[in-house]
Amino acid sequence: MTRHHTADGVPSVRQETAGSVPSVRHGVGRITLEVRQRLPAWKHGLYLATSLGVGLLISVLVLWASGVGPKGIYEEFVLYTFFNAKGLSNVLVECTPLILVGLSAALAFRVQFWNIGLEGQLILGGMGAAFVALNDYGPPEIRLWLMLAGALAGGALWTLVPLVLKLKLNVNEIISTLLLNYVAFQLLQDRIYGAWQAADRFPHSAQFDAGIERLSRIGFGDVGTGIYVALAAAVVVWWLIDRSRFGMFMTFVGSNARMSKAVGLPVTAVVAGTVLLSGALSGLAGFVVVAGQEYRLTAGFAGGYLFSGIVIAFLARNNPVAAVVVAFLLGGLYVGGQSIQVFYNLPAGVIDLLQAIVVMCVTASELFVRYRIIWRRQ
Repeated sequence: MTRHHTADGVPSVRQETAGSVPSVRHGVGRITLEVRQRLPAWKHGLYLATSLGVGLLISVLVLWASGVGPKGIYEEFVLYTFFNAKGLSNVLVECTPLILVGLSAALAFRVQFWNIGLEGQLILGGMGAAFVALNDYGPPEIRLWLMLAGALAGGALWTLVPLVLKLKLNVNEIISTLLLNYVAFQLLQDRIYGAWQAADRFPHSAQFDAGIERLSRIGFGDVGTGIYVALAAAVVVWWLIDRSRFGMFMTFVGSNARMSKAVGLPVTAVVAGTVLLSGALSGLAGFVVVAGQEYRLTAGFAGGYLFSGIVIAFLARNNPVAAVVVAFLLGGLYVGGQSIQVFYNLPAGVIDLLQAIVVMCVTASELFVRYRIIWRRQ
């Protein structure tokens, strides 16, 4: 309710419209944001496409101001990135771990657990895989499978501490998962500057054995079998969310945990299982990076995946199928940006700016998806 005074000074009360937020008045009218009850899929897609177009238009103007003409932009961001075999293979390589961290974030967010520790879990996953490889555990025939298991365990265990703190002490998981990223990074530095450092004394481990501890390539550029791992994970997560009873429980718990507990759903078990699976998927992303791209443990192999995973989950609205599509497009944005940076000698900051502009514009479309903007004249 809003209290105001009439012309004769008598106070009165005005009831705000249900489902709306207070309006903003200005000289030419009044703007009100009204919460949408539902939005057709085609209109949602239209808002998303429009915001993407606005972001790309602004990016083109920034590049033009930096000395890159429309022809160069078209060639690098469209022709080379998506219609050239080398460029497309680079996009698939780039999007492989992006799919996994996007799925990881989407799962945790579905039960209202704000997992900001994706990079730490990815680091522990890579370290778990490297631990198996560098110590030659198990027969060579199953070494890769043991590395994969070590990565899943490493990522899941790194979510265990914030999970227990959340469930038992109600500690904010945003803070605990975020701080554990720094702990994981320091553990990585300790290993690659210490017991796991290669003989050349550079900050990385020894290379994994070819044919035993590396994911093979599928015959299309540098794309490895890690892309199959990522797509298989997406199918499993889709089935879990859309086709299983556990997925139904996740939906209820994410919508209203108190009500779910009141009707007898195993809220603690659902949250715990989802969060551990989220960490395992981030650990799996670490596995596909160290075993399928780097072939060793390096200092910066996990950099940037926290931001990417959150963006993918947000834009995909926690939908696993949409997360695959968004990860592919985001991978194309990264590859196109790197290409144009090299060929036109642009500062890295310009490319980061372009990526931020596109992401922010697409993110801003949520305003139009969630609210109806109403303008009335005075």
